[in-house]
Amino acid sequence: MKRMRKFAVGFAASILAAAVGVIAYAWQPAIAALPAPAAARADDQASLVARGARLAEAGDCMYCHTAQHGEPFAGGLPIGTPFGTIYSTNITPDPQTGIGRWSLAAFTRALREGVSRDGHLLYPAFPYPHFTKMSDEDIAALYAYLQTRTPVDAPAHPDALRFPLNFRPLMAGWNWLFLKKGPLAPPADAQSAAWLRGRYLVEGPAHCASCHTPMNALGAEKSGSPFAGGRIDGWNAPPLNALTRAPKPWTQAQLVAYLHTGIASEHGAAAGPMLPVTQHLANLPESDVDAMATYLMSLQPAAAAQPPAAVAVPPADAAQLRAGAALFTASCAACHADGAPMRDIGGRPPLGLGSALTADSPRNAIQLVLHGNPWNGSASAHYMPPFADVFDDQQIADVLAYARVHYAQRPAWPDVARRAAAIRKENPQP
Repeated sequence: MKRMRKFAVGFAASILAAAVGVIAYAWQPAIAALPAPAAARADDQASLVARGARLAEAGDCMYCHTAQHGEPFAGGLPIGTPFGTIYSTNITPDPQTGIGRWSLAAFTRALREGVSRDGHLLYPAFPYPHFTKMSDEDIAALYAYLQTRTPVDAPAHPDALRFPLNFRPLMAGWNWLFLKKGPLAPPADAQSAAWLRGRYLVEGPAHCASCHTPMNALGAEKSGSPFAGGRIDGWNAPPLNALTRAPKPWTQAQLVAYLHTGIASEHGAAAGPMLPVTQHLANLPESDVDAMATYLMSLQPAAAAQPPAAVAVPPADAAQLRAGAALFTASCAACHADGAPMRDIGGRPPLGLGSALTADSPRNAIQLVLHGNPWNGSASAHYMPPFADVFDDQQIADVLAYARVHYAQRPAWPDVARRAAAIRKENPQP
């Protein structure tokens, strides 16, 4: 009985201590503003700024911190979450509305602990749970780079989160549960220099898991399912730990090509939120992208002893397939049909190998049909016109049924028309 009593007292004391710690963390002190914006870096700091530029590209900073038709890094981009909308902030060196008067110490605390210069807690839509793993040198380089950007007067847009999540001090509890501050722990086994570099980039500045990992009910990455696939901006982010289980297994060379150019000849072209990621990764040295691919390929499952047996495609609705074939011939065949000139000229990957058509969910295929892929200069293999105003929901279901059965050799997805209607409502209106 005494042992039970001691345990109860100890447990209660531990809970009280944790609660006090969380409450204390909820109110962080402000870090004094610099008396004037940080001085522009001298020529001898050019290499530091260049290093910071590469880190900003790896982290896709400009995309998240630039509103549609807005100035680079000036914030204002709406970020949808299950709890409401968060707007990215101004990270230009503007002294009033940006980070021009932030010290390096304030910037470091934001990346490491999720605390703003004035002491308020940040939301993890800003992926500080990954940025905390960055080295001091890289944080200093990123700071130096951002301080050289063009200042923009852009006040913060108020977030639109549901109560009580709009009460920022609650983030102290979230951080207590989910934020693991500090650098990556050394691996248990010795690895190559490329693997170590790739691990650092993927887990830290590039924060790949923040999109490609499922979230729990509190909006944190599920600790037992890293890289098992997620949802971002209405698109499914495919699992990164099952690349060798694709219809045609990914190779490291194909993954490097995809990350560095946005297209892999045997898999598909980047689309949706992944497209700007590849556009920024294109500015990294290929050695960094190769290192990321090295690490990601090490996450793949062991090869199966025997290849999976072919699965017979069940009969499909003949009338729907005829309707879908007619739509495909009229609107899609010039680019996607076997032997189409645009496939040869543009180097378009075959439809049957792309994850959009082979996935268990039709979400990404619907998004592609609705929104297409924007024109990107001379990258003709990426371009696809949007069909949101051309096809109705039933026509989307029909054309996807035909493409899925004919090219992916898989059964048509059920209930696509209803899903297409729902996804139209999810998508932000221009």
